[in-house]
Amino acid sequence: MTASIPDLARADGGKPDVVVVGAGLSGLICARELRRQGLAVQLLEARERWGGRMHGQTTPSGWRLDLGGQWVGASHHRLIALLEEFGLRRYPTHYDGDGVFHWNGARHRAGVEHDFGASLLFFRPQELALPTAELEEALTLQRHFQQLVKQVPPSSPWSTPEAHELDRLSIKGWLERQGASELARYPFAWLSRMGGSGGFEPHESSILHLAWTQAVAPQHETPEAWLVEGGAAQVAERLAAELDTALLLNAPVGAIEQSDQGVRISYGDGAVVTAAAAVVAIPPPLRLGIRFSPALPTEWTGLLQRSPMGSMVKVLALYPQPFWRRHGLNGLGIGNLPTLELTVDSSPPGGPGILAGFIAGERAVRWQRLGPAERRRALLQDLVSWWGPEAAEPTDLVIHNWNEESWSGGAFTSYVAPGAWTTYGPIWQQPHGRVVWSGSEASSRWPGYFEGAIEAGLTAATQVRELLGGGSSP
Repeated sequence: MTASIPDLARADGGKPDVVVVGAGLSGLICARELRRQGLAVQLLEARERWGGRMHGQTTPSGWRLDLGGQWVGASHHRLIALLEEFGLRRYPTHYDGDGVFHWNGARHRAGVEHDFGASLLFFRPQELALPTAELEEALTLQRHFQQLVKQVPPSSPWSTPEAHELDRLSIKGWLERQGASELARYPFAWLSRMGGSGGFEPHESSILHLAWTQAVAPQHETPEAWLVEGGAAQVAERLAAELDTALLLNAPVGAIEQSDQGVRISYGDGAVVTAAAAVVAIPPPLRLGIRFSPALPTEWTGLLQRSPMGSMVKVLALYPQPFWRRHGLNGLGIGNLPTLELTVDSSPPGGPGILAGFIAGERAVRWQRLGPAERRRALLQDLVSWWGPEAAEPTDLVIHNWNEESWSGGAFTSYVAPGAWTTYGPIWQQPHGRVVWSGSEASSRWPGYFEGAIEAGLTAATQVRELLGGGSSP
């Protein structure tokens, strides 16, 4: 530990018990919970806005769009309770009618199979005009993978049977060992890039990590069941309003020093605040931008160096009405088109037609190399491939590139390189002295989702209370 830290004041003149770094959903929840427990809190946010990846925008016509996360899962009980507390209403994601599975240039219409384990990426397999033998191979391989998922402990994936071998074997390598065909491989590539896992490619992470993502955030629990009227970003707005002057924007943290007496945090242009403890609620790679004293253990540094953010661009195409519904289609599009690999009907009741789409992984990297006109052309070409000529002329095409957000670094979440779980994993959720970790990635249930961010924020608040012995600052 360093020498005793002097007692310096908070920005508003009072000395906090706890400083929370990062005003995304997890940091907001943690700060609110600590204040409810009677502790004085200072919340520092590097951006000029709060909310992190819970971020919205209003269209010229007055409709609220979620540029970041937007869905509420069927088992996201903490998030649902928060929505009810704030009086925010949900409406179901539109899955009535057929979706489209686009495979090697051909469109296949099929209804949604609500038993994900029996589906081919949510579609009813028997309705897809795909070769029977290839389809059965794909479903058999999925069942084999689900058996592996069941063996992964959510809080300690490194203790999975044969964990070391599974963690050093990339998803791509595992599929090659299975002798998987192109169609059988695709669901695993899609889960890597799209399925809540983090925008990475099958060669970039291990089969153990992919199995862990499905153990902690299972697609069969329907994580995209609901949308929020007026947008999910309203939650961050309500939480920030509650915290009021305890929340300080444009305050990037550069250093955290600690001693037996507390922590000293340097932020902004030379400002300093001290407290009894700190919570760091930012994505793992961004933690490397903070100078810690004492330094982080080498295991922590090693894990963070191997935990990049995924590559992700969100696209929102707006139309006067959800025209696809007139054709018996539900807006769910999945498949191996060049740019967009997923679209979902996000139209609000009584509002315009909205298709939410995503560009992920290497597709996002290639797309970012294009000029503005080429980028737009690529998106419209894929929208037409999914939904026909009417998709060519949206009233608005809103694009948010999360890779360009320096204080996010990507989306939905981080992933880990092969070998990282079994080498560095056991330190994953351990505090560093008086520094406690939060953020969606710190959760062992629904990481990468709002539900995981809430759980991590509440868990961090509990850890702080334990650290402080149930009282306030010394």
